[in-house]
Amino acid sequence: MKENKLVDVSFRFSLRVIKLSEYLEANRKYVLAKQVLRSGTSIGANITEAQQAESRKDFSHKLSIANKEAFETEYWLKLLRDSGSITSTQAESMINDCNSIQNMLVSALRSLRRNS
Repeated sequence: MKENKLVDVSFRFSLRVIKLSEYLEANRKYVLAKQVLRSGTSIGANITEAQQAESRKDFSHKLSIANKEAFETEYWLKLLRDSGSITSTQAESMINDCNSIQNMLVSALRSLRRNS
């Protein structure tokens, strides 16, 4: 099967988000844990779902949803950082990963629009 960097990177990011959520739950930050878990894992789920899209439009739509979820996840990570729920170092590492995914998604979406 052909390797897909975006699928791989988003999957690894989802694993980090799961660990973060577990850490937050252990520290009784249940609502924040649930929010970052939902949006952070949704990125990879939508990217993976896009791989089985029924049309080019469906593919683009799924990537757009993944991009929106990435921006929401970035918001939650910044909120966690600025509230002191996680360290700046932890947050910046995850924000950088999230930004890398965002950049790949934006590039893919631009390519799709350009080639339409």
